Formats: sequence, C-alpha cells, structure tokens
Amino acid sequence: MAEINNSPKQIRLPIYLAICVVAGILLGRYLGAPQPVLPAGSGPVAKFREVLTSIEQNYVDSVNSLELTDIAIENMLKELDPHTTYMPASQLALSNMQLKGGYDGIGIQFDIIRDTLVVVRAIPGGPAYTAGLRTGDRILAVEGEPLSGTGIYSRDVTERLLGKAGSKVKILVWHYANREMEEIELERARIPQPTVVASYMLTPSIGYIKLVSFGRNSYNEFKQALQDLLDRGMEKLIFDLQGNGGGYMAAAERIADELLEGDVLIVSQKGKTARYNNEVKAGKKGIFEEQPLILLQDEYSASAAEIVAGALQDNDRALIVGRRSYGKGLVQMPITLVDGSELRLTIARYYTPSGRSIQKPYVKGENADYAHDLVQRFEHGEFYVKDSIHLNDSLRYSTLIGRTVYGGGGIMPDYFVPYDSTLNTNCYNDLVANRIVREYTLNYYLQHQAELEKLSLEEFVRDFQISEAMMDEVWQMARQNDIELENADCRTALPHLKAYIKGEIGRLLWGDEGFYPVYNAVSNKTLLEALNLFDEASQLLAESRQQIAHH
Repeated sequence: MAEINNSPKQIRLPIYLAICVVAGILLGRYLGAPQPVLPAGSGPVAKFREVLTSIEQNYVDSVNSLELTDIAIENMLKELDPHTTYMPASQLALSNMQLKGGYDGIGIQFDIIRDTLVVVRAIPGGPAYTAGLRTGDRILAVEGEPLSGTGIYSRDVTERLLGKAGSKVKILVWHYANREMEEIELERARIPQPTVVASYMLTPSIGYIKLVSFGRNSYNEFKQALQDLLDRGMEKLIFDLQGNGGGYMAAAERIADELLEGDVLIVSQKGKTARYNNEVKAGKKGIFEEQPLILLQDEYSASAAEIVAGALQDNDRALIVGRRSYGKGLVQMPITLVDGSELRLTIARYYTPSGRSIQKPYVKGENADYAHDLVQRFEHGEFYVKDSIHLNDSLRYSTLIGRTVYGGGGIMPDYFVPYDSTLNTNCYNDLVANRIVREYTLNYYLQHQAELEKLSLEEFVRDFQISEAMMDEVWQMARQNDIELENADCRTALPHLKAYIKGEIGRLLWGDEGFYPVYNAVSNKTLLEALNLFDEASQLLAESRQQIAHH
C-alpha cells in the first residue's frame, strides 16, 4: 500500500430521514419561545440557512454545524447523477494525490501486518529513506500516539503521515536491521507519484506501457516511456489501461493525440448550455502514429481511459482487447468551496468521434443499483461470455473505415477476452486478502536480501523461481493463521500464486518495474491473448491510414 489508502465510505442519514428531522425541527419552532433572529431573504438557500440557524440556536444538544452541512450536501447530491460528488477538505488531498503527480509526506509504502505498520518500501530520496528507514522497519507511533494494536486503519495512518511539505513529524521506529528503537523527526517533502508504473519490452519488437491513471504528468511520462522503448527497438505497442479509473481529461487528450495521425476528432462534449460544448481534435505530430497498437481494457477502465479507447477505436487506430469498459461518460467541473472542500459538478457528457455516449444508463436518485452494476454484470455472465451483453441496434455507429460499434455504456472491445476464473479461487483470494502473501514475501526478502540484490532485474525475471519449499512455507503460514486451504482450489491457483509471490519480491527490489514483467507473463490473460493479435492490429492501421490519406 502506498502512503495513501482508501477507507470505507462514511455512513450518512438517508434522505427521507433527513427530511423528517428537518420537518420536526421546523414544527418545533412554533411550539417553543422565544423565536431566534433569522437571516433575511427567500428561496431555497435562505430556507436552508434558516433551518441551520434554528438548529444552532435552539437545539437541545450541541451540534457540529459543519458536519450537518456536509450531510445535507451529500444527501442533496444523491438526487442528481452518480458522479456529481462532494469532497470534504479533509479528504481532498488524499483523493488528488495521484492526479497531481505526487503528494506531501515522508515517502513510504506501508502495509499493516499483524496490527503493526510495516514499511514495505522507503522511496529513494524521500525523507524516510534519507533518515534510514528501510523495508521491514516498524513505525510504532506518530507524534507520541501509538500505531500498533487492533483498530489501526490505513487511512488513519495516512492522514497522520501526510502534511504540507516543509512541516515536521516525529515518528517512533523499530529498525529491523539492528532491532533497536529510534525516535526520528522528519521534514515532509514532495514525493513523486508516477502514473506510468511499468514500461518494458515484451519481445525484441513489442513494447508494453502500463498507465494506472491520467494525472498531471501522465503525458510526459507516457511520451518518455514511448521514446525509451523506441530507442530499444520497439515496432509495436501494447498500451495497458486495465484498471485505469481515469483522471485529468487534458492528459487523455494529449496521449490520444500522440497516437493519432491527422486532424481527426478525439472527443466532444455537450452540456445544457453552449459554454460547456467542446470538440478536441488531433493535430500534433506524434512519435508513434504509424506503428501497430493494441489497447487493453477491462470493466474497471473508466472515464479518461474510455475517452482514449473510444478515440482510438472510432478512428481505427488501435485494436481494443479485453472486456467492456466501465461506462463513465459524464464531465465533472471541480468547484472549490469556501472551507477548502470541493464540489465536483456534472456539466456535460462525453461523446466519442463516431457520436457514441460512453455513459451507461442511470436513474437520478437511485445510485445504489448503479454502484452495483459491475456485480450485476458478473452475475449475468458478462465477464465470461461476450454474447451475454445486450447490444442496442438503435445505438449503432460507424468507425472511420465503416466498422460497426455500439453506444449504450462503455466501450465494447474489438476482441473479447473472458475473465480468468483461475484468478478467483478461494485459495488465492484468502492468501491475498489476509496478507499472507505480503507477509511471506516481506520475510523472504529480509532473510535473503543480500543474495537478491546481487541480481539484475533481467536475471531476476529470467532465473528466479518460486520453489516447492517456498510454497510449503506459505501453506504453513496460512494454517498458522487459521486459513482453511482446499487442495483443488490451491492447485488451480498455484501458477498465479507463484507469479504473484515472485512479483511482490520483485516489487520490493525495483518497485512496480519489478512486479509487472513477472505477473503479466503468467496472470495477465488479456495481454497474453493480445500478443497474438498484431496481424489484425496492423491490418486495421493500414486501412485507417489509407482512409485518412484519401480524405
């Protein structure tokens, strides 16, 4: 886990309950005396102010007005679309960390193992690394407040370690290397948070780039990765947007422009008023416009990722491989409020070059079903069988060269790859969810650090193997933690478990660049299928370039 982690959503009052509470308070105004002095004005804003003032001045118990306001705002927004949201100031920095290309903190990746915060990796050059923190160290307290014990959550830790660059924080550390305790005062600094987490050569001619979100620096990271791979002989590219939930639209537009030839349309948006209407076209000469391209996506690829996929598909620039994308095609405008919180207000819809709306259907005020859409897709069989997806003939569109594509929510792939069910066994899920794999790999790394660090990344990927003896240690650790192992399940999961364990050891040594080459080679089924589809991608590119030249 990084220094920032997600936590369960806070429980809020249902709208009908909030209305009953407000109605009761308004009725109470006429049953008691004296009446409060209320602000002048009329309309919904004045009405809300009147209610809040009544509560502040007359309610029997003390109240937190800011918290009440947050509850009211969040319940009000539930009556709109699913993507208009309110972000309290306390959560905003966490939400924007990756999008802004970094965060202010001490520079560690951590996990909570056996109710203790363990440093998984100290970012080289960061405050923690400079102060001597290393993999395996335990942070026991922050500013004198203990961190170990039950009830410790990642978000709580994150909020205490983050802070403005230049501010200081005292931590109590137990060092793994010398088994000694030390109190250290660290000065927080800006820690880079890259969005291109892996780029390497799959074969002597095929390159691979993994982008996890569209942040402020994503275009520059992507272009640099492209150039590095071209310098290493890349002739074809697999661009992996699986699990990419989106981000800044400008980054998506620039990346699409880098890959598209000519002045073709990338995306358009339409709002209630003309001020929010816009069209974005390609125009800049990119360094990878004339080579075959395959884009990988899945059900978690959303928003900006879908804009790129839609632009490349509708212009017949890339073969889209994987499963139907998430289906988020609404444009949010961030509005900073007076207390530093943020309203993300939907102002328009996105449309692909062929005119498709990416947004999947929703009913205003009924966001629960919308939130469970992926579960419903899974239960319906969509992850496994392409024919289970209903395609609406009234939403047929044509690509640049005349291929048929469909609207109705998300981007349908050109080549469907079913979900790999061997990645969803109880054995695999239990070992990962209960931190058994993370604890084992951490222990293994600490015990064999000297010999592991003698290996180059290439040697590690090629030669290092997860032995039967190592797996026996994993099984034993699972049993010690009262995890029941089903032999059939574990046999099915074994190749993926070995890849995951080896990948996590690689991540401890080289970061994500040490994880993805290992994991992808065994467990990224969509990538493995894509390697055999470059004939189709090349043919598609040839036809689209001919069409562009003709026009």
